[in-house]
Amino acid sequence: MSNKVAIIAANGGMFDAYKVFNIATAAAASDKEVQIFFTFEGLNLIHKQAMHNLEMPAGKEHMAEGFAKANVPSIPELLEMAQELGVTFIACQMTMDVMDLTKEDFVDGIDVGGAVTFLEYAKDAAPTLTF
Repeated sequence: MSNKVAIIAANGGMFDAYKVFNIATAAAASDKEVQIFFTFEGLNLIHKQAMHNLEMPAGKEHMAEGFAKANVPSIPELLEMAQELGVTFIACQMTMDVMDLTKEDFVDGIDVGGAVTFLEYAKDAAPTLTF
């Protein structure tokens, strides 16, 4: 059985961020090697400014209060936890080029690579998840 978990973050909303970072941190805390490939709107999850303004799905805005009451860490806190646990973040070079973004637009500690970079890692990962 593989000790690798591969995650593709292709969506950039608040719920997407919680799914990605919750699974990543749980896997890393369980001694799994974890890599997240951020592409398209998923880049918002690691963007220095955008990560602080992720949208709740329409009609679910009330859940922000529920997250606070349940003491759920914020997205920046979860991101930091993931990095501390050794989760690798790969920002999609092609998407960055299309959106005219540079590595400096993102949180410290990310790598930049293409789909081939991620596929090489994911080829023997189990599970591979997409959010």
